[in-house]
Amino acid sequence: MAQQGIERDQTKFCCSICLDLLKDPVALPCGHSYCMSCIETHWNKEDEKKTYSCPQCRQDFTPRPVLVKNTMLQELVEELKKTGLQAAPADHCYAGPEDVACDFCTGRKLKAVKSCLFCLASYCEPHLQPHYDVAPLKKHKLVNPSKKLQENICSRHNEVMKMFCRTDRQIICYLCPVDEHKDHDTVSAAAERTERQRELEGSRGNVQQKIQDRQKDVKLLHQEVEDINQSAEKTLEGSEKLFTQLMSLLQERSRDVKQEVRSQQETQVSRVKELQEKLEQEIAELKRKDAELEQLSHTEDHNEFLHNYPSVSALSEPTDSSSIHIRPLTYFQDVTAAVSQVRDKLQQVLGEEWKKISVSVNEVDVLLSQPGPKTRAGFLRYSRKLKLDPNTAHEKLFLSDGNRKATLTSVERYYDDDSERFTVNGQVLSRARMTGRCYFEVEKGVGGISIVVAYKDVDALDDKFGENDLSWAFGVFKQRYTFTHDDIKTPVSGPPSSRVGVYLDHSAGTLSFYSVSETMTLLHKVQTTFSEPLHAGFKIEGPCGNTAELLQLQ
Repeated sequence: MAQQGIERDQTKFCCSICLDLLKDPVALPCGHSYCMSCIETHWNKEDEKKTYSCPQCRQDFTPRPVLVKNTMLQELVEELKKTGLQAAPADHCYAGPEDVACDFCTGRKLKAVKSCLFCLASYCEPHLQPHYDVAPLKKHKLVNPSKKLQENICSRHNEVMKMFCRTDRQIICYLCPVDEHKDHDTVSAAAERTERQRELEGSRGNVQQKIQDRQKDVKLLHQEVEDINQSAEKTLEGSEKLFTQLMSLLQERSRDVKQEVRSQQETQVSRVKELQEKLEQEIAELKRKDAELEQLSHTEDHNEFLHNYPSVSALSEPTDSSSIHIRPLTYFQDVTAAVSQVRDKLQQVLGEEWKKISVSVNEVDVLLSQPGPKTRAGFLRYSRKLKLDPNTAHEKLFLSDGNRKATLTSVERYYDDDSERFTVNGQVLSRARMTGRCYFEVEKGVGGISIVVAYKDVDALDDKFGENDLSWAFGVFKQRYTFTHDDIKTPVSGPPSSRVGVYLDHSAGTLSFYSVSETMTLLHKVQTTFSEPLHAGFKIEGPCGNTAELLQLQ
């Protein structure tokens, strides 16, 4: 039983220097045992200090103790060897290139299990034991194995750095405040750690709260995805039913027209055939009459001729054929024309209503709460290459640079007549429609201009931009800005700029105007609801030669 106990605690028979079974074991005055050669080698390194210590408990001996072989311990180790006891640790216990090695192992080093911040050394399990057994060593600070222990040594004073300079925000040793960090705000590293630890806990609390908030957001977005998919499927299902009903209605009307045309075709063909048969009967009767007349004309007996002539020459009342008018392939032409008119009206209705459907689809935007861009680079992600529409340009506007620049002139230019053309001086709209998120920039000339966002069906003949609820006009003048909508004018303050950026979030109903320089300065923001696609535009004030240009953005 004693043998079994010894085998269970076999590390007691190992040298704590070589970690192998004891060879020629010797016992020091402190009671710890080592291989004679191991402790001799260890003490030979301490000859200069004239003080010799135990590698485990650090007890000092002066003079150097005389080592005597422990015969009884040697015999016990030999007996253990006969039982097959192997004290050498497994290969996985040895330190590899990535591991922290024990500083006290000789030869092949074991992995360190702890590092001491006081000793600035790393220890394997056997060499660490004194830190658990010896009272002075128990006060040392043990941490997980670290390769950076030497970083805790002050390069200037070669002392352990246990203080913190708040002035320079760095760790220092206790000698640093004497010279390099003199008169600085210094505290112990432990005190600074305690304070920073409190901040860390607060930061962790904030981070954890943000994690919870983001998890809630993710859950909401997951639900939003499901809602979007369900809504889309429900909408498509409903739309499919409505379009199916519409197609069924058209097919029904097509069948009605077909049935009516076939019925009328049958009626009219029957009438024509009835008249045709009657005429054919008259033709047969006339042919018979013609044969009788021919036969009578050959009668030689005058009395017989005169006697029969009245009955033979008498003709029945012929059918009136004056009402027969041949109209090849035009009998049902009016029906075709009527169906064509229905088609045209249906196309017109679908075209007008389809815009509303398209706008309704494009207005679906889940992430309405997302903040808009903050930098010009962010705005440029949504830049649009807009061009002015010549069909809307007032006759005193000259368009150039690929229809991006408009110049006010004193001479009216010749344009084709167009119902969309503005009669109010200096007004023009862009060709492209704007939905979703859009950004563009405008450079003004020597005079004032109004930068406009408007619906396409804005009343071009009567109103100036901004004087109705269909257009939003931002006036840019030399020293001032104004905003006009629904004939309500609002003064706007801000740094003067000849270049103004316009950001539209159609779905969110926001329209913003920015002064563009090295930074983006918000001048005015509108929050509303847009019911259809929008167009950019200008109203250019005098003098003649004043310009407004839609800039090409990179």
